[in-house]
Amino acid sequence: MGGGPGSGRRPTVSDPHGRRLMNTAELSELGQQLRVDSVRAAQAANSGHPTSSMSAADLMAVLLANHLRYDFERPDNPASDHFILSKGHASPLLYSAYKAAGAIDDGELLTFRKLGSRLEGHPTPRRLPWVETATGSLGQGLPVGVGVALAAKRLDHSDSRVWVLCGDSEMAEGSVWEAAETAAYENLDNLIVIVDVNRLGQRGPTRHGHDLDAYARRFQGFGWHTIEVDGHDVDAVDRAYGEARSTTGQPTAILARTLKGKGVAAVEDREGQHGKPLPDADEAIEELGGRRDARVHVAEPPTGTPRRTATEPLSLPRWDVGDEVATRDAFGGALAALGNARGEVVVLDGEVGDSTRTEQFGKEHPDRFFETYIAEQQMVASAVGIASRGWLPYAATFAAFLTRAYDFVRMAAISGAGINLVGSHAGVAIGEDGPSQMGLEDLAMFRSVYGSTVLYPCDANQTARLTAAMADLKDIRYLRTSRGKTPVIYGPDEEFPIGGSKVLRSSGEDRLTIVAAGVTVPEALTAADRLAEDGIRVRVIDLYSVKPVDVETLRRAAEDTGCLVTVEDHHEEGGIGDAVVEAFTDGRPVPRLVRLAVRVMPGSATPEEQLHEAGIDAANITATAKLLVEEAMVS
Repeated sequence: MGGGPGSGRRPTVSDPHGRRLMNTAELSELGQQLRVDSVRAAQAANSGHPTSSMSAADLMAVLLANHLRYDFERPDNPASDHFILSKGHASPLLYSAYKAAGAIDDGELLTFRKLGSRLEGHPTPRRLPWVETATGSLGQGLPVGVGVALAAKRLDHSDSRVWVLCGDSEMAEGSVWEAAETAAYENLDNLIVIVDVNRLGQRGPTRHGHDLDAYARRFQGFGWHTIEVDGHDVDAVDRAYGEARSTTGQPTAILARTLKGKGVAAVEDREGQHGKPLPDADEAIEELGGRRDARVHVAEPPTGTPRRTATEPLSLPRWDVGDEVATRDAFGGALAALGNARGEVVVLDGEVGDSTRTEQFGKEHPDRFFETYIAEQQMVASAVGIASRGWLPYAATFAAFLTRAYDFVRMAAISGAGINLVGSHAGVAIGEDGPSQMGLEDLAMFRSVYGSTVLYPCDANQTARLTAAMADLKDIRYLRTSRGKTPVIYGPDEEFPIGGSKVLRSSGEDRLTIVAAGVTVPEALTAADRLAEDGIRVRVIDLYSVKPVDVETLRRAAEDTGCLVTVEDHHEEGGIGDAVVEAFTDGRPVPRLVRLAVRVMPGSATPEEQLHEAGIDAANITATAKLLVEEAMVS
């Protein structure tokens, strides 16, 4: 790059690893190059966020040239640092940095936001190997960064650092402060957040404008080391990064005062310029000094040793048919056993481990157990960050409380993150605690997630098998467990393939089919036995795999019996009934379908009373079946 040892305020030097560090003039030039390329990318796409990129260009330039240790040829190098662009809309800056580092060329840079391009409007790891996590939903980069830092510090025992670039607008998100408290509590001195305080959000000024002290007080209140800096003074930024790297015992927040659209008078620090190309890109590029094509040598870390985790034969707990066991208890036992067999399994708890039964894993494997307390967004975000480092996380809380972390689940799916989520205390069957504790939306929520697998076991042996099977699946996996005890109906050696189901009652005289899952399976079996006493044969299907659903078995049942009755401890919308309907969307005739689901707002009552009031117990199933058979006879 231009400029020799005497051309800047600071001479060119080398770091302890022998890397040649850029001097003041070179860093300033690199910052301008990143601005120009951000403008060019947005111009080529006729969309994007160049002004948000321009404010952070100097921050990125100093990090890329003088502080980041990263192996672009081997992005999975365990010794590499990690960079997360939390303000994902500033993707032109990230892609311009990739160009400067030689990871992409100028031709690819100009495919920004075009069909088929790897350079999407907001970066995702599904497209680019150097992206740690999908961002764009603001307030998620730092929480995921906490997970990455936890993995590096407590699991990998690596000296790699995690750098997170945030915008000031996302500091209004509560998830940022869940992350801030977690990072300080865990003493994550390998985590450095850089806040680009450019004063302007999408529709106008941010809450605190350029008041760096306001942000500093908040981070300090959670126990962070803070540094306030002029984000366009490259020497000051360089010193701040050095101070952050040398800080021990606590995470560091660098609060950088910047100007949105820096360097172009027509847009610099002006409202109304968010999320659009510059009005005259050619003139702006000239004002910024024209195109540059300098390359930056990003320091490569030493080649890290791939982590090896112990693998032993899996020995799941076993129960006898007829035992009474809660599926949450079976999950806890199976999870601990899985931890014995597979050293990459990690468990996260939302301070309900004594209820979800994850505490059993925590007692047996405390080095791989993370307590996130009542912070469900951070729990899921930590799971995503830990998974990005090759670990296999299971995160559990009440099914109802996962709803508040849904956006993190949605973004995890965009990332292609392989995480296992477990929701206990599902449905009205929990009893007296009332509706605030009842997961009645979770099946719909997780079925709608891209690439997800949704499982709902009815007994202990089935739960154990499915808990283990989740470990080898891709993308988002969700397991629904129940609070109360249910009878064991399957032997310990029964197999439960994903996408399958079990036909528990069947004959050549079946008048209809009852489709149940979880707590309604015993109710359906009881109803089938009562109906048989009255001479009415019905088929019973245990639909333990809610997604993917067993299409063939359902279609066969429809052909054989002509009528399906779904019974679910869940709201009618989006659950088992809808999963069954989707088996008949190929154009064939849809069978008669009757849905029994929770249509009332429950109060406090015993589990038995709750199931009856909701119309999903054995008595209601029996009455519905008789009514349907009588109607069929009349017609």
